[in-house]
Formats: sequence, C-alpha cells, structure tokens
Amino acid sequence: MPQATASRIDLYYQPLLTAMPKYGITSELQIAHFLAQLAHESGSFLYPEELASGEAYEGRNDLGNKQPGDGRRFKGRGLIQLTGRANYTRYSQASGQDFLAHPERIANEPLLAVDVACWFWADKRIGAMADRDDVKAVTKAINGQADGPNTHLKARLEFLFRAKALIGI
Repeated sequence: MPQATASRIDLYYQPLLTAMPKYGITSELQIAHFLAQLAHESGSFLYPEELASGEAYEGRNDLGNKQPGDGRRFKGRGLIQLTGRANYTRYSQASGQDFLAHPERIANEPLLAVDVACWFWADKRIGAMADRDDVKAVTKAINGQADGPNTHLKARLEFLFRAKALIGI
C-alpha cells in the first residue's frame, strides 16, 4: 500500500480544512472514514485522476455516458474519483461551474479535487454511515459495491485503521 508523501499532504491539507466543515464532515468518525476512502481512491493522494483511460465507462448509461467519448472524458477525477457524465453534470450544477467543458480541472486544481470529494460525500449522505462506523456501507456508497474484487475492502480498512490512530479514536 503506497504512503502519502509530505508534499502531497501539503497540497491537499488546506483545501481539506476548508471544504470538510463546509460540507458537514466534522465528527471524528466521519473525518477518519472520509480520509481513509480518499487515501484509497487516490492512491495515497498521488493520483487525482484515474490511471485507466476511462474506456471501460464508454456507453455506461448508469453513469450518464450517452455520447461517444464520454467514458474517457468523464473518467474518475478528484480525490474521490468522480466518474460519469451524470455525476459531472450534478457537480457542475451544485458548484455553479462548468465541468462538462473542462472536466480535467477537477484533477488539476487541488481545491476542486477536495471540494468534489466533499460534495459527493454530502450528496450521498455518507456521513451517517461513517458515524455508524460502517465501512462496508461507506465503501458501497462510493464504489457502488462493498464486497466485490474491485472494492479492495481490506486496503480501505487498513487506511481507516491508520486514520483512526492518527485522530486518536
């Protein structure tokens, strides 16, 4: 499991301090679960853009990818790996910015990489699941499933244990 570097932590530290309270991510359990999921989704904060091409998302109606090229254009970005035209549309509407025209901004701007993650967390009401300390429910809300081979639940749990230890819970 990769370790977050000091420079990557520095890059996202202030945006996290700003955005988490804005979206109600304030309890110790929520913060621990949130940081653990972000660490997993972004490869220890190293990859604010999905490494895969996005081709696998092409034509995925469940993600709102209805136009040719949508899979690549709206692949996972931000620390939570926001994926699909539908999610980019909803975040654009919520933030008042056009991420359909420039989806790469979500990966390239640290404040946006964090803000989209916080928005997604709040929009999906994941905080209540985190407050119950239900890592499977949190993972399912983010990943679409909790137990499949692509969820890497063990790695998510390891990140959660680390986050809890750092917070002191």
